[in-house]
Parts: sequence; structure tokens; C-alpha cells
Amino acid sequence: MSEFIFNQIGTIRSPYKEKFAVPRQPGLVEDGNGELVLLPPYNQAEAVRGLNEFSHLWVMFIFHQTMEGGWRPTVRPPRLGGNMRMGVFATRSTFRPNPIGMSLIELKGIRTLGGEVVLELGSLDLVDGTPVVDIKPYLPFAESHPQARAGFAQTAPAGDMPVFFSTQAEQQLQQHQRRYPNLRRFVTQVLAQDPRPAYQKEEKSSRQYAVWLLEFNVCWRIVGDQTEVLSLDTR
Repeated sequence: MSEFIFNQIGTIRSPYKEKFAVPRQPGLVEDGNGELVLLPPYNQAEAVRGLNEFSHLWVMFIFHQTMEGGWRPTVRPPRLGGNMRMGVFATRSTFRPNPIGMSLIELKGIRTLGGEVVLELGSLDLVDGTPVVDIKPYLPFAESHPQARAGFAQTAPAGDMPVFFSTQAEQQLQQHQRRYPNLRRFVTQVLAQDPRPAYQKEEKSSRQYAVWLLEFNVCWRIVGDQTEVLSLDTR
């Protein structure tokens, strides 16, 4: 069996500081933008010449936060409620023989100032610090197939759970309005996806959840069929 060594070409800057609550796919959270910072010796303007002529990129990355878990021949996709097993190669699971992921992400711009080459990315599904091993331009004529079948994931997840903010959370939003004018919208978009583990979505409890988004520890709970944001504390 052959072994291969890949070089990390860049690192992701993302508003998602932990893997919990990261969207399942890119494009689901409109305000969840990020950046790809190229590393030496790949941080050369020549390396991205002509890339700004493409609107979207394939970003190839490493599932660095789940590597120690190894691979599994079958997994339980969240889209199936976490109750049905599918072969790992029939899913986008992180528990793969080789922990390689790929995301199709909008390219919003390229900065090449001060010896730094940064790709400005649209809505992504990557945790902060994700190592990137390659990027490739998206070619619609070859890679867009509207007639394709997609098994159990034929349509995008609903992402429509109502979200409201407690009095405390509203006050905290106001405190950070100047620096983060879109904070309410971003948090709402993330939590509308209902990021809870699939096996907990049928629970009727007052369990509280928390996740780091940007520089905020966002705490929330489920109230009936809605999400209540309890607080947004800073570090």
C-alpha cells in the first residue's frame, strides 16, 4: 500500500472556533464568511494569478479535529436522524480512511499586500485553523449536474428554526453593535440550522448549549419549537 505526504498550503480563518455548530455544508449560513491565508512558500502573488477570474473554489482540507478517531466503515448521517447507518463512502462524514474534506466556496476577493496572500471566502463550513492542502477553480460546465441524484441528501436542510434573544442577549448585542453590526443575523443563521446532535433533537428538556462564534460564547436552549439565545459573553 502506497503512502503519500502532502504539504499544508494554507490555514482557514473562520468565525467558527470549534466544530460544534459548524454548518454541515458551505452556503447554509450566509454571513459565515472567512479567509484562506496561504503559507510560505505558497504565499506568492504569482501562485494565484488568474484565480480572481473564477467565482468559486474547491477547497481541499484536513479534518484535523477528528483524525484521532480513525475511520469507520459505517456512520450515522445527521440527515437521517442519527439512527440509520450508511457506508462511510456514501456520506460526507469526517471519519474517513484519509481525513480529507472538500468544500465548494465562493471566492469574494484576493489580498496580496504586505507579503501576505489571503483569499477572501464566502459562506464556509470550516472550523478556524483548518489546514488546507489544495485549492482548485470550480468549472460549472464540467462539475454542475442539475439532473444528478443525491441519495438521502437531495435537498438542503431546512435551516428554519425560529430564533429569539433573551433580554440579556439583546443588551449584549447592543454593546457590540458597532464592531459587529451583523452579529444578530449571523447568530440567528447559525442556530436556525439547529446544530444539536441528531439524537438530542427529540428530547424535551431545558438543556443548555454553548458554542464559540467569533469572540463570543453563545449560550442557548430550546423552548418548544424555537431557540432562545440566553447570552453572548466575550472571553
